[in-house]
Amino acid sequence: MKLVIDTNIVLDLWVFEDTASAPLRDLLADPGVVWLATHAMREELERVLAYPQIVKRLTARALPAEVVLALFDARSQTVPAAAKAPYTCKDADDQRFIDLAVAHGATLLSKDAEVLCMARRLSKLGVMVTRAFPGNMRAVASY
Repeated sequence: MKLVIDTNIVLDLWVFEDTASAPLRDLLADPGVVWLATHAMREELERVLAYPQIVKRLTARALPAEVVLALFDARSQTVPAAAKAPYTCKDADDQRFIDLAVAHGATLLSKDAEVLCMARRLSKLGVMVTRAFPGNMRAVASY
């Protein structure tokens, strides 16, 4: 199974330790699951980890941003950026996630409303879009 995971979900996984993302943390430990990412996605995560509200959370948890980046590096597989998908997201920052998911026929995990509203259109291209919370994890794992 191939996954593309947006930055907000990554933050839930390791910065906020959202209990709802625990099934995804478990899923990422499965060697049959491939999390696809690009250099631009990692750069975005690095930039977001420097936002004052995120730094405050990292500091409160005594969690260096470098640890989050190391988890990203260890769990994801870096691939080249994908060509533009046939559908365009209203939020340009999310387009790279859509493009990559379409190019690889991957499941796209996102909490972004602009991405989630594209689920029906992206399904026509073989991309499942989900928030990746417990109720959806079984569907993601069997997709």
